[in-house]
Amino acid sequence: MTRKILFLIGAVCFLLNCHPDTQGPFIVGQGHVGPLLRDHNTRQLDSIFAADSLVRDTTRMQLGQDGKVEIYEKGGKHLLTLSPAGDTLGRIGNIRIHDARYHTDKGVGLGSTFGEIKAQYEIRKIITSLNNLVILLKGSDVYFTISREELPASLRFTTDPIEAVQIPDGAKVKYMMVGWD
Repeated sequence: MTRKILFLIGAVCFLLNCHPDTQGPFIVGQGHVGPLLRDHNTRQLDSIFAADSLVRDTTRMQLGQDGKVEIYEKGGKHLLTLSPAGDTLGRIGNIRIHDARYHTDKGVGLGSTFGEIKAQYEIRKIITSLNNLVILLKGSDVYFTISREELPASLRFTTDPIEAVQIPDGAKVKYMMVGWD
C-alpha cells in the first residue's frame, strides 16, 4: 500500500513539474514545442492538436509519403508548419513557428531581437545566405533567421562570413525554427 502511494505521489510530481503542457501551450523547450514532443510522429498530430485545424499536403499523401502539415487555431491563426524528417517512421524533422505567442523558456521568440538572443543564449554558429543569417544556438534545437535587411548597408551584400559582433542588437527575428532531424 505504501509503495502505491509513493508511486502515485511521484507520478503526480513528475507530471506537474516536468510535462511541457504545464509550462504553457506556447513554450518551446528542449524536445518540445508546446504540447508537441520530439517523440511524437505525424500520425499523432490529430490527437495532439484536436482543438486546432490541420492542413496536410494531400499530393504527397496520395503518393504514400508524409508531407508538410500546417496547424491553425480554430479562429484561423497560423500556428506552426511541420516538415517530416524524411524517414519511414513519420517523425517530425523541422518546425517553423508562425505565431508570436510561442517563445523559448528564456522568453525569446518571433518578436525578439538579436540582442535578446545573445543575452539569453550562447551562439554556436552563424550561417550566411544570400538574403538571411541563420543563428544556431549552443545546446538548443531552436534556431533563428534574421534578414540581411537588418544589417548595416556595408554588410548586406558581402560574401564574407558575418560574426555575431557585426549584427546590431536591434536586428529583429524574421523566422523561428526548431530542427529535430
